[in-house]
Amino acid sequence: MVNEMRTRARAKINLALDITGTRADGYHDVRMIMQSLRLYDDIYLRKIPEPEIRLSSNFRFIPTNQMNLAYQAAELLFKEFNLPGGIAIDLNKRIPAAAGLAGGSSDAASVLFAISRMYDLPLSRGMLMKRGLTIGADVPFCLMRGTALAEGIGEELTRLPAAPHYYVLLVTPPFGVSTRKVYTELDTLTEALKHPDVDAMIREIERPQGALPKLLGNCLEQVTIPMHPEIADIKKDMIALGACASLMSGSGPTVFGLFEDADTMKAAYNTLRAHCYPGRINYTEFYDPAAEFSQKNVQRNEQ
Repeated sequence: MVNEMRTRARAKINLALDITGTRADGYHDVRMIMQSLRLYDDIYLRKIPEPEIRLSSNFRFIPTNQMNLAYQAAELLFKEFNLPGGIAIDLNKRIPAAAGLAGGSSDAASVLFAISRMYDLPLSRGMLMKRGLTIGADVPFCLMRGTALAEGIGEELTRLPAAPHYYVLLVTPPFGVSTRKVYTELDTLTEALKHPDVDAMIREIERPQGALPKLLGNCLEQVTIPMHPEIADIKKDMIALGACASLMSGSGPTVFGLFEDADTMKAAYNTLRAHCYPGRINYTEFYDPAAEFSQKNVQRNEQ
């Protein structure tokens, strides 16, 4: 068994987010195209003799107890399998928190994966995904990663071919968005709600020069933008700086812009930084786990 492990928890964005109905339990049925990014939190796990979970983070405002999804993930496996001793988890966070980028869910997914390997647990990725769903609806996708269609409450996943590669500029405004409030307001717009064409996007996924950027859509923008008009301003600025498309991710507040080349994206990043643009700014690109796996195999064979 392994005594320590490092793992990367990838951020995600929604290329399309549609709400198709409200369930009896209060949750909403969704159809989403999820896309992993290279932006990640770095997580270091180490076995300790004391029977406890020790969680630390470079973000001081992040909870380090049962309120943290990574803590919940570790607690779930330790209790289910009665694991000996304890675990120390250090979260070096790069993904903005509470930003619609699934940072917390991805941390939980990485902790589930790492602990299962460290303790040699008899759990397939599918088994981990089922357990992850009890922590959060995005956790199963964060274990799968890549490009996927998510349905149900987000737990019904269909892997899609890798999307055409784009560079991504992320702007996270300096304010929070209440996901609960967004969905509550959404229910008052049911008849007037404009829906993205998720099926058309699925058809365009495999086409390198296809119409994917034109098909980006997030019906939650119709709720969040009236609450925070700054989001619409950020989208306009992204397009003005050369993005081929821009969209809010999840319930917000993060806005992303897709760029076809790195130079244009970095120039946009530098422009925003030079003008002291409010909020946190990151740049990254689409992440394809299959391509990374193939590259590692090639490097291993060349050695």
